[in-house]
Amino acid sequence: MNKQELIDKIAKDTGATKKSTEAFLKSYEKTIHDSLKKKGKVQLVNFGTFSVAKRAQRKGVNPRTKKPIIIPAKMVPKFTPGKMLKEAVKSLK
Repeated sequence: MNKQELIDKIAKDTGATKKSTEAFLKSYEKTIHDSLKKKGKVQLVNFGTFSVAKRAQRKGVNPRTKKPIIIPAKMVPKFTPGKMLKEAVKSLK
C-alpha cells in the first residue's frame, strides 16, 4: 500500500475528505519526524514505538575495491512494534 492508497482507505473508513486526511497524515509524519529529531520517542499503545538508536562504528568492506573501511557511528530511526501489531503479523503464514 502506498501513501495515496492509505489516504484513500482512511478517508473511506472515517468519512473524512481526502484533503483533510492527507493534511492529518502530513501532520502525523511531521510530528514523528520532529520528535525523533529531538531524540525523543513517539509511543502508540498497541501499535508500536518510534525512537532513535545509535548505530556503533563498525568495520566494512568497500565492494568496489575490496579494501576494509571504517563505517562511522550514526543515529538511526527505529520502530519497535507493539503487542497487537506483533500478534497480527504472527498469525500470517
